[in-house]
Amino acid sequence: MPHHLSNKALTAGLLFLCFLFSVSCAVLRTEKQKPTLFLIGDSTVKNGKGKGDGGLWGWGSFLGAHFDTTRITVENHALGGTSSRTFRTQGHWDKVLPKVKAGDFVLMQFGHNDSSPLNDSTRARGTIRNNSDAVQEIQNLLTKKPEVVHSYGWYLRQFITEVQAKGATAIVLSPVPRNTFKDGKANRNQDSYGLWASEAASQTKALFIDLNKIISDRYEKEGEEKVKSTYFNSKDNTHTIQAGAQVNAAALAEGIRQNKKLELNKYLLSKTNVLPL
Repeated sequence: MPHHLSNKALTAGLLFLCFLFSVSCAVLRTEKQKPTLFLIGDSTVKNGKGKGDGGLWGWGSFLGAHFDTTRITVENHALGGTSSRTFRTQGHWDKVLPKVKAGDFVLMQFGHNDSSPLNDSTRARGTIRNNSDAVQEIQNLLTKKPEVVHSYGWYLRQFITEVQAKGATAIVLSPVPRNTFKDGKANRNQDSYGLWASEAASQTKALFIDLNKIISDRYEKEGEEKVKSTYFNSKDNTHTIQAGAQVNAAALAEGIRQNKKLELNKYLLSKTNVLPL
């Protein structure tokens, strides 16, 4: 082969390698910059494996439909049966936290299981019912080990501070309402878990979305009969069927949209994708 041709071939080859390298770097840079929205919570966020187990769904399975997933990744790490306490003590949070990076978002919704007993031989998942720094030392009947149990608000504050330490945004939600009504009024929690979640968020300068209020307002507008027949089945007053989970996801998307301080807003799809409230 002539010398000038080999030089040309070598130059062309080098240019091609440089092109491939620049493309690879651009792809890596894009992927690195793409934030993740992590969801943590109980079965009202992800029921079972999140595939409609028993006809029941959590809202986390449908929240991704409201986001431009070419620009943000949505990961649902919620687990049925957990409380703000056991999501930590059983090691589930230890699997999520290392993935959280600066610029990410973590949505948390606990409370439905926090009202369980602090100590028993089956679940041992309850938390002290407030947002205080109170503690209760127990000999856990389930794990057979000593444990210091904290308040619901305290556990939320731990999640928040650990998320914030990563340079990520923590967003606290009040627990969605159950399918229970009293005199036509929905199951609100502004005097209990909703209040304590709000206090924990305020105390740590985290964002709070009163998801319970948004959904309860809708339930009362539509009426008890429609809610019971459309969003739940007749056997379960806590977990929604698909229609209910979709409504709850839409309500949360609207709650995010209404919070002008929340950077997560810019990743939402147009409002036409949100069910009317």
